[in-house]
Amino acid sequence: MTRIAVVDNNKLRDPLRKKHIQSLCPVNRTGVECMYFEGSKLLIDEKTCIGCGICVNAAPEAIHVINLPEELTTTPIHRYGKNGFALYNLPTPLYGKVVGILGINGIGKSTAIKVLAGVLKPNFGNPEKEQNIKQLLKYYKGTESQRFFERIVDGSVKIAYKPQQVELLSKNVKGNVEFLLKHVDERKAFTSVIDALNLKHILGRELHQLSGGELQRVAIAATALKQAQLYIFDEPTSYLDIKQRVHVARFIRTLATPETAVLVIEHDLVALDYMTDLVHIMYGQSACYGIVSQLRATKTGMNTYLEGYLKEENVRFRDHKIKFDIKAPVKETRGQELLKWSQLGVKLGAFGLTVNPGVLGTHDIVGILGENGIGKTTFAKILAGVIDGFRGDVTKTVRVAYKSQYIEFDPDEPVATLLQDAIAKHSNDLIKPLFVEHLVDKKVSELSGGELQRVAIVHCLSQEADVYLLDEPSAYLDVEQRLVVASRCRMA
Repeated sequence: MTRIAVVDNNKLRDPLRKKHIQSLCPVNRTGVECMYFEGSKLLIDEKTCIGCGICVNAAPEAIHVINLPEELTTTPIHRYGKNGFALYNLPTPLYGKVVGILGINGIGKSTAIKVLAGVLKPNFGNPEKEQNIKQLLKYYKGTESQRFFERIVDGSVKIAYKPQQVELLSKNVKGNVEFLLKHVDERKAFTSVIDALNLKHILGRELHQLSGGELQRVAIAATALKQAQLYIFDEPTSYLDIKQRVHVARFIRTLATPETAVLVIEHDLVALDYMTDLVHIMYGQSACYGIVSQLRATKTGMNTYLEGYLKEENVRFRDHKIKFDIKAPVKETRGQELLKWSQLGVKLGAFGLTVNPGVLGTHDIVGILGENGIGKTTFAKILAGVIDGFRGDVTKTVRVAYKSQYIEFDPDEPVATLLQDAIAKHSNDLIKPLFVEHLVDKKVSELSGGELQRVAIVHCLSQEADVYLLDEPSAYLDVEQRLVVASRCRMA
């Protein structure tokens, strides 16, 4: 049986506690070194570990000892240090196909992409020895991936990558949309890409003036305009409305030709189904290890993911099925009035928004639906009191908690400080269900997009408020996290 141990020493900062945990190990008591120190780090020798679970029970937040599936006999592609996260296998880019990658956050999707892109050199389970990319040829000899890695080694593969957090574009890139896209246009396809992604009307805008959906489409266009043989899109439908998701999915499909391959990481199952030919399921344990499954036809792969059972591998990676039940009709009731507004109007540069009168009452759960750039975020900011200078009145006799679309906390602030009240008062109803426990020792700047989103949701819902306004709460969240967030919002 293959067994790995993961130790997060950032969560084990007390030297006395580390020594106490080491003293509990029954293997150490026999005189064999199983738990040992390297400097101040407490580590576990996986070859001598018997999987008793005593150290795990002593520090469940920091130590994980995991028995891997019996069928998994290969060495990992990459491992982050001794007792660090391990990635097994890689996705397979196929020329002429769009291949999807489906899995929960923290399972190694970004690591896999970095290896494919040549940004991260795989160490094949030996953190002390960085291997040459040519080792991947030997590893994948005789498989579909062999052709791709042969072309990487001979330098004939160029990769274009759209990252997950597109909001960073507006902070790191100066200039308007037209300047940016013409600057990166290696394919001389500026006009056709602009038309396909409906960007003509925003060419003159600065990046910081764009909505989330507009910025997402600009990032997709910038990636597609590069001359590449592999295009990678990390969550390309975040912030997009329904119509734009269809357009983007259709556009991404056009990028797959006999000389190009496309990889897509996406949590929206409808969009993934529409744009991909095949999918990999990534499973394992978040922040501990990730395994890339064999390729499946998209329909088969999505049903397998919802089922939680890989028949061919004989692996159950989730103890329950994901079901989307039909919602029963809700009888409309009029509760106590909380928030009321007259006809509103606001002018932001060339953009103007008009809002008809309305009211929010107790027990109301109201969604705001509309195209990108139509003013949904502006409306939410008016209700939250973030925007001044509008025409009309908003009558508030209540407290309002607001989670913005672009999440901006102090990057140096510890999550434990930011969520101090939530940790004290909402451990069982927010911290644990949204899997924020293991994030409290990090700084805001160290969080991934999905982690930052969950922290922001917890921060909003944990406030003492009567009205909660959440702008794009599902962005960067995986399927299971989206269901949890939806249930927490209904309970708020």
